[in-house]
Order: sequence, then C-alpha cells, then structure tokens
Amino acid sequence: MILIGNEAVNFQCPHDTAKLIKHCIARSEILGTHGNISDVLVYFNLEEMQELSKVAGHVVKVPSPIEYSYAWPGMFKPFDHQRDTSRFLTLHRRAFCFNEAGTGKTSAAIWAADYLMNMGLIKRVLVICPLSIMQSAWQADLFKTTMHRTCGIAHGSTSKRKKIINGTYEFVVINYDGVNVVEKEIAQADFDLIIVDEANAYKNPSTKRWRTLARLIKANTWLWMMTGTPSAQSPVDAFGLAKLVSPQRVPKYMNAWKDMVMTQLTRFKWVPKPNAKDTVYSALQPAIRYEKAQCLDLPDLIYQTRLVPLTPQATKFYRELVKEMQIQTVGETISTVNAAASLSRLLQLSGGAVYTDGGNVVEFDVSPRLNVMLEVIEETSNKVLIFVPYKHTLTLIKTFLDKHGVTNAVISGDVSAGQRASTFNNFQTMVNPRVLLIQPQAASHGVTLTAADTVIFWSPVMSVETYLQCIARIDRVGQKNKMTVIHLQGSEVEKRMYTMLQNKVDLHEKLVDLYNEELEDE
Repeated sequence: MILIGNEAVNFQCPHDTAKLIKHCIARSEILGTHGNISDVLVYFNLEEMQELSKVAGHVVKVPSPIEYSYAWPGMFKPFDHQRDTSRFLTLHRRAFCFNEAGTGKTSAAIWAADYLMNMGLIKRVLVICPLSIMQSAWQADLFKTTMHRTCGIAHGSTSKRKKIINGTYEFVVINYDGVNVVEKEIAQADFDLIIVDEANAYKNPSTKRWRTLARLIKANTWLWMMTGTPSAQSPVDAFGLAKLVSPQRVPKYMNAWKDMVMTQLTRFKWVPKPNAKDTVYSALQPAIRYEKAQCLDLPDLIYQTRLVPLTPQATKFYRELVKEMQIQTVGETISTVNAAASLSRLLQLSGGAVYTDGGNVVEFDVSPRLNVMLEVIEETSNKVLIFVPYKHTLTLIKTFLDKHGVTNAVISGDVSAGQRASTFNNFQTMVNPRVLLIQPQAASHGVTLTAADTVIFWSPVMSVETYLQCIARIDRVGQKNKMTVIHLQGSEVEKRMYTMLQNKVDLHEKLVDLYNEELEDE
C-alpha cells in the first residue's frame, strides 16, 4: 500500500474486493485490472480508512491518519507495536485488543482516544478496569502520555462517583462494580468511548455486570475491550465478549454457541471441538494481538504496581501498630533491630497475617489482594512465580488457588531438597504446575525458572539482594520472553519498601529512616 502525498492510498487487491470498495466508498477509484487483481485508489481520510478496514481489512493492512498527523505527546516515545495498536483502534468503533500484559496497551489506547478527541469524533472516555490499576496504570499513564487531558477517578462514595461522572473530566476511570452503582449517571453523561480493561470480567452474559455494560452501549458508542488472555479458560468464554463487540458473529443464545465450540462427553463433561480455536478466532473480531516476544523494542523487564487497599479491619490494626511504635520512640533512640522488627509486623499485617510475641498467628481478611493476584495470573499467558515472605500466608494463598482451579506448588523451608528439585523440574518441563508459591529464602539463589515470565511479590522482602535474586529466577539464560514484575501494594510501608528495593537502596541502612517516615504519616 502506497500513500500518495498524504491525499490517497494506492494498493492492489482481488477484483471482487475492489468492486466492493468502489461500491462502499464514494471517494475511491479502480485504476485498472490485471487478471483477477485490481489497482485501487482511496482518499486518505479517517472516515474512508475506517470503511476500507471493514471492506478490505482481511486482505490489506489499512493505514490510519494517526500514523502521519499525530504528535504522539507524552514523556515517552511510543514503541512500534503501540503505534500499530493505536492505528488499529482508530479504525474500529468496536474492537478487541488482545496484546499481552506488559506490552503497553494502556498507553496505546490513550493515544488513540486522544487522536479521536483531536479530530472531534469523541469528547469523553469511560475506562472500566480493576480497582487495583485505576491509579497505578490508567491515571499514571494518562499523566505520562496525555498530560493535557483531564482525568477523574470515580471511586469512593456514591456521591463522589456521581460528582466525577457529572463533571467535565475527559477521561473517567471506574472499577467494574462501580458501574452498577452509577449506571444512570453514566448513561446520561454521554461517554463516546468505553474502554474495558482486563475484559474477561465480562465473559459471562448472565451477570449483572455484563447486563449493565450492555445497556450502556449505544448504537454510536465506541467500545474497545482489552485482555491479554481471551477465552483463557474455555471457548465458551468468548461468547460474552463477542456479544458486546461483534454480536453478529455469534448466535443469539449461549447454548447455541456452546454447541458450536464444545462436545458433550457425559452429562457434566464437555471438551472443546477440534475447530473451536478457529471458531473463537472468527467470533472475536476485529482484533489485534501482540505477544511480548513480538515486541522487540520493549525493555526485557517491566515493573508494575497493583494497588490493593487494606480492608477496614486491617487498616484499624495497622494504625494501632503505628501508635505502639510512636509510644516506643518517646525518649528512646530506635535501633536498626527494633526498627526492623516493627516494620516487619506492618508488612506481615499488610500481607494478611501477624505473628504475635507468643508465636500465634492473627489472620486478616486479604480477599482483595487474593482477587488481584488471580487477575494477574489470568491475564498472563505463561507461568508465574509468586514470592511470599511469610510462611503462614503461603497456606492461605495455596488454598485460594486450589479453589479456583489454578495448579500450583509450594516451595518453603519445610520442603525437602529432593522434593524442591522435583518440583522445580516439573515446573520447567511440564504443563503443571502453572504457579509456584515460593518463600524467598528457599529459592532465591541459583535456581532457573525460565518457564515463568512473570514474578508477583505478594508483599515486599526486606533485602535488596533477596529481591534481585527472586527476579533473577526468570531473568536468566534460557528466558525466551519479555518479563514482568508485579508489586502488590496496600500500605504506605509497602510503597516505600518497593520503591527502595526497585532503586536498589540498601534497606539495612535505611530502616530507621523508614520507621520515622511511617510515624510522620500518622
């Protein structure tokens, strides 16, 4: 395809397709035909390119004016795959973005939306995403990418959500279940574009969440649904997503779709049909997908933070621990040992279980953190390592993963050397387990675990060396993929610890400073 003076595109395609182009696009011409191939000229404008994408997107890669007339604002230059993703999104009012986690699809969508705003095609964007990435991903990327746009986070009380939605923010970010709370206000706010991040949350059309979103999508609404793992659990899962973006590609009812992609072996057992993958692929269109391995200009290692606020119960005890620390400091000089002990208790509490002086364990509700961890696993195509500093929490996480059907194994100080070696070998060479739960001290040195390309820190470790060695389990010779490190963060002490670990600051020298900073916040 050749761009002629930014005025028209010239390309070749099958003659039948050329005739369809001429019929559908007024500003187009067939320049000549040679056998079954025609030379076609189409006026280069976004509207014409969108129509061309519908008609001939299956035979030619259609350009978008964003590639030639957009300044790509922000702190960072877009990667090639981000440019291509933005190009694709501007050409489709309804579309899927299946780029793998860690490829920067958030920024690509923001640039595409900003371009459409510049063109006057949309005015406001509603971003629906997990609570954990409302600020750490979307708000942060909006600031880094399009700082000239306004962003409101619709979270908190109902009145606060309504105020944000009824305001003048160009981008409004809201969590899944928050949409149900303020559906009426969203419907009246006339959002032109809805972006759904980690869209597998909408795979089931029988849920209240799905039905609410379906009601909000109007005939002229732009809708981009993003996930790195479409229909990861079953081909049946594609139905709910396709029903929102491309309903003409699937049957009216779920049972008919299930019959198309699954074979019933017994009353309760169904297996995918041999052609299920192709059927799902056809249903989930138009779509773009980049795997991390294809993104050659990506850095080898990407860091992300998932914010998981503490529950009210945990917050209450967190503040009580800080008050105890304040009492201890009165008239006393805090030693590094004492600072480490107090900070360790705050980290334990943030992670879900505190060890008392008598050796007992007090558990706290960490269901929000467990759910976010599961979101990360489900959005990841390959295997995952989860580093859990405290032993008791390992059991809690394993029980949760077992319940949700995620195959896993545990490596801790209680596991024999022989059993560890067998588990590591299975992880590297077999399909299962998909997840390894690891106590850092038990596997932070010398072990190669390159079958995984994602590391999750359930909570921070208290040693830079241990932190780096944990990451080094996947960042070794034999790693074929780009890698992602996820920090689960719910408290101020975790935020500070992660910052220092990532910046390779010697925590031993800074523990007292961390201790004092924690007290100053209260």
